[in-house]
Amino acid sequence: MIYESYSAEETAQIGTDIALQAKPGSVYALVGELGAGKTVLTQGIAKGLGITEPIVSPTFTIVQIYEGGRMPFYHFDVYRIGDLEEMEEIGYEDCFYGEGVTLVEWANLVEELLPSDYQQITIEKDLEKGFDFRRITIECKKCSNGENV
Repeated sequence: MIYESYSAEETAQIGTDIALQAKPGSVYALVGELGAGKTVLTQGIAKGLGITEPIVSPTFTIVQIYEGGRMPFYHFDVYRIGDLEEMEEIGYEDCFYGEGVTLVEWANLVEELLPSDYQQITIEKDLEKGFDFRRITIECKKCSNGENV
């Protein structure tokens, strides 16, 4: 599935739409360059899950857990992770295989830890289409049912 967004509001709405389809145990691997809109999309996902507290990138804590919505939301930012052992130390498996929704920013850095079923969300800029334009591609990776969001 490919979406085109021309504003931060549209990007957030795409995140909300993703969350409305999410089920317990859903894992989303979020990939995109710095400034691509990963946090905006994440804020939309949190909104779609019914989370009202502010969502910020957990860059220095690796994971932020939000429990105020219809199911827990585990927000990882692994940009600064030194090695995979750090993920084990914070108990990533409890989140990846838990009853909530997991989103991993910079997921390409920990790809070998991702579960057998996950959706990859890639956000790309295209300045020829405008400063705020984003192409958001959602594709099933290792999915048993082969379905995309």
